[in-house]
Amino acid sequence: MDLLQRLDSRRSTPARQLREPGPTPQQLDRLLTAAIRVPDHGKLAPWRLLTIAGDTRAVLGEKLAQIHQRKEPGIADALLVKDRERFTFAPLIVAVIARIDDHHPKVPAQEQLLSAGCVAHNLLLGAQALGFGAQWLTGWAAYDADAAVLFGLGADERIIGFVHIGTPRETAPERNRPELAHIVGELRL
Repeated sequence: MDLLQRLDSRRSTPARQLREPGPTPQQLDRLLTAAIRVPDHGKLAPWRLLTIAGDTRAVLGEKLAQIHQRKEPGIADALLVKDRERFTFAPLIVAVIARIDDHHPKVPAQEQLLSAGCVAHNLLLGAQALGFGAQWLTGWAAYDADAAVLFGLGADERIIGFVHIGTPRETAPERNRPELAHIVGELRL
């Protein structure tokens, strides 16, 4: 399959449909090595990655549920269950973290942020190329200050997303894509 065919077939597999096995250590190294080959103006590497696997997934879910319950004491039990289970389906989750220098003299913050987003997208493409399914999710934990402490984020860091990776239980659903005529224009001066 050539690169354009791979892009044409790219789709997200819902995290709840992902299961073992996940990438082997060798596959993970290959995947992460490919994922960081992104546009990076200034060679800043304005991102870092955290892998979440094994028992850590359930521990993380419990800690997030505790944060959520502390912030919203009357929260529905179903939402706390969702927090606890959020990271338990896929065998591997990669947290993509942007490290933004808002005052860099040459590289705007937006370019740094977009570089980190490209890492997340490359993880999706790489996982599919290795025969896995993947989904890029965020959720409240990506934006919460207490969760940021849990993930060890610095003041200049933010979570771009959690890329869930595993073996799909079923074929990922296709979705309608926009027609090019509705989204592509030509600049005429």
